Amino acid sequence: MRFEQIRDVIVETLNCDCKRVTPQARLREELGADSLAAVELCMALEEACGVVIDDALLPNLETVQDILDYWNQYTE
Repeated sequence: MRFEQIRDVIVETLNCDCKRVTPQARLREELGADSLAAVELCMALEEACGVVIDDALLPNLETVQDILDYWNQYTE
């Protein structure tokens, strides 16, 4: 999955400014993802990409780059 695709899902789910979504952006601190929003984001990404995120790994996805790395690892 490309950055732009993940960015679009993040913007739609978290209702944040597209310009703030960079690979280094922290989901909680910079993009406002509380625990409920993080779960909603996870579900939206799973639906958009067809890849299931292991619930145990969810706390480790702290930045947009972490999401990109996860998708690249599990979709290749």
